Amino acid sequence: MFGGRKPVPGGFPQAEPRYNQGPPNYQQSSGTPPPGGRGGPGPPGGGRQGPPPQQQRGPPAPGRVFRLAKSPSDEFIVTNFVAVSPQDFRADQYVICDDQFVLSVKPHDQVQPGYAGFSSAHRDWAQWSLTDQITIAPYDPFAQGGAAYLGSLDLEIGFASRKISDDVYDQDDLTKLFLRNFSDQIFAPGQRLIMDIRNIKFLIIVKTVQVVQLSDKKGGLPPDAPTLSTPSARGILTPHTYLTFYKDAKSPIKIKGSNKRPAANAIIQPNFKFEDMGIGGLDTEFSQIFRRAFASRIFPPGLVDKLGIQHVKGILLFGPPGTGKTLIARQIGKMLNAREPKVVNGPEILNKYVGQSEENVRKLFADAEKEYKEKAEESGLHIIIFDELDAICKQRGSKNDGTGVGDSVVNQLLSKLDGVDQLNNILVIGMTNRMDMIDEALLRPGRLEVHMEISLPDEFGRRQILKIHTNKMRENNVIDPDVDINELAAVTKNFSGAEIGGLIKSASSFAFNRHVKVGTVAGVSDDIENMKVNRQDFMNALGEVRPAFGVSEEEFESCVQGGIIRYSQNIDNILAEGRLFVEQVRKSEKTPLVSVLMHGPPGAGKTALAASIAMASEFPFIKLVSPESMVGFNESSKVQFLSKVFMDAYKSPLNIVVVDNVERILDWVPIGPRFSNAVLQTLMVLLRKQPPKGRRLLIIATTTERSVLGQMDLLTSFDADIAVPNVANHDELAHILRELSPFPAEEQKKAIRELADATRTRDLNVGIKKILMGVETARQDEDMAGRFSGVMVRAVGEMGATGSY
Repeated sequence: MFGGRKPVPGGFPQAEPRYNQGPPNYQQSSGTPPPGGRGGPGPPGGGRQGPPPQQQRGPPAPGRVFRLAKSPSDEFIVTNFVAVSPQDFRADQYVICDDQFVLSVKPHDQVQPGYAGFSSAHRDWAQWSLTDQITIAPYDPFAQGGAAYLGSLDLEIGFASRKISDDVYDQDDLTKLFLRNFSDQIFAPGQRLIMDIRNIKFLIIVKTVQVVQLSDKKGGLPPDAPTLSTPSARGILTPHTYLTFYKDAKSPIKIKGSNKRPAANAIIQPNFKFEDMGIGGLDTEFSQIFRRAFASRIFPPGLVDKLGIQHVKGILLFGPPGTGKTLIARQIGKMLNAREPKVVNGPEILNKYVGQSEENVRKLFADAEKEYKEKAEESGLHIIIFDELDAICKQRGSKNDGTGVGDSVVNQLLSKLDGVDQLNNILVIGMTNRMDMIDEALLRPGRLEVHMEISLPDEFGRRQILKIHTNKMRENNVIDPDVDINELAAVTKNFSGAEIGGLIKSASSFAFNRHVKVGTVAGVSDDIENMKVNRQDFMNALGEVRPAFGVSEEEFESCVQGGIIRYSQNIDNILAEGRLFVEQVRKSEKTPLVSVLMHGPPGAGKTALAASIAMASEFPFIKLVSPESMVGFNESSKVQFLSKVFMDAYKSPLNIVVVDNVERILDWVPIGPRFSNAVLQTLMVLLRKQPPKGRRLLIIATTTERSVLGQMDLLTSFDADIAVPNVANHDELAHILRELSPFPAEEQKKAIRELADATRTRDLNVGIKKILMGVETARQDEDMAGRFSGVMVRAVGEMGATGSY
């Protein structure tokens, strides 16, 4: 029998509690301080005495075998005490049963020695039957040191029997009653207990706990205290323990939303951080998503009821490919305390059988509808993720397939999102690259109302993404110290998140290649354990992985193969004027759109100058639109191509679009059908269309037929024009030859003398392109000067025959 001296009476400390307090100096027979709570023997205003030094504690008392019995009265059931014989335990105290389950015992005269009376909730928790025998030993919650008190407690509550009530129970009232009934008792995840409220029994299950040390009077909860759900995590209930009640999904109990506590079915983890999602460069977007879509789900439902608002039901993520839309949706589903998201690709909805496509949409919402009918606002959140939403939600009436399936799917989705039977427990996340193709009715408030553009990351965002992708390399010390993340972030303009990931893989492949045995394909060298990815690997990867969106460097470099030769003051003026327009677009708040027409005779270097101005701007998005990229296109294809280029240009903050050889794009010819009116009208609209807020666009067009554009009324669409002249005279030609140095200086002078003798004038009026071609042709001849002068004579003759520009 556990007997001995009288234990020190207990109760939660009333004056100046400290975290490092342990149990009082109780006897070995008693084992622990007695718990308080309703019916506890604690003194009226006293508290526990301070603990003795650890070395003064004796060894733990040995356990004894007890037989199970039922609780002798309801008082033991609703106070969560185990009834024992006074001959076994003389006072209330903590005990541990079967070395796993910690409870509080209370002596009762009706219990025979060697028996312990447990409630049905206790037996269900420990999975005991009345015929079992168990071991009971005194328990010291402070024996192991460290935290021994409960900072917070998450509890699931429901009716314990068939006797139920339609009353609405307030969370704050439940908290006060729980603390009054069970103060100073020890609780652990999984524990079951019974609480009585106005003669109605409630079953409470402990879901999670936060165990802390007692640091101050208010029992403040440390921010780093972990939320534990393991049965071995246990602590003492104090008046300052923060309680949260959650509704049992199978019980009809009604819990009133609190103005102070989170919703009983709150979906977002309180310790959630953006860094945990493994997504970089989207802090602003995430902040907006959470403000618009999740703020109402975080705050107490009582406050939301006062506002009379409904939760956001839909989010649309749109933007270029590879920017992380699907990854965002996947990670949002993971971080929510909700059911596993239903992920469906748009085309998977469609089915060849009549009505089956609409049925597939209804099936996605079936679980949410069923639960909402049963639990209303207490229902959990159901997340449905649509990838490639534009495949099934195109504008109604835009498809002429005769079946009308696309329209029916859109109608079905609209009715489920915001129909007569509204659901407030769903969140639909749609993703698309083509927001313009989606039916407008789906984008209004009440449906997919939060529209979030996931654009290309800026330099700060690229730095975050690079850190995430190289984090494991740094942890394992397989990245060379010469790799500078800031440098990589600066040189990866217009890289999407997916392309940065491809860059890392490409750099790793170069590192692998250095450790392949010479002369073998798959032989690994002996120094493989010293492999590190260095800066040169990344530089090599930059030449291999190019961004799909942004600067088309190869196209522009091909336009300026020989560089810009400043043979005349006119060239300097043209470049200076181009820089002026670039700075106007970059800095001016009043002119986000500037369009410039560069006109001149064929071969004057208009395309090269336009490309040089564009490349010198260092804008994130630079695109060349030329007739070569539209070979074989019909009118509608050209219109779509031009529209897409300009739509892409609106996605970046600073953009330049170079439209080369406008008259060729317009299909202009001097005879027959003169031009394409559809393409002309498209260009006129795009030249005048203002970019979205925060976006800036410079359009540089080139033409050799300025007068023709004037007849088409296209000239009025440009804000400015720049004339590009030919090489005017022999002095300018001599400057070009000196710059190029194609042959010795004497040969250059000889070529110019022969040209003057043949043409009898020092005027030239030949395009720079013709001169460069003549130089390369002359280099292949033994008589370089004679060949070059001959080419120039023919060029001058052609210009004289056709007339100057």
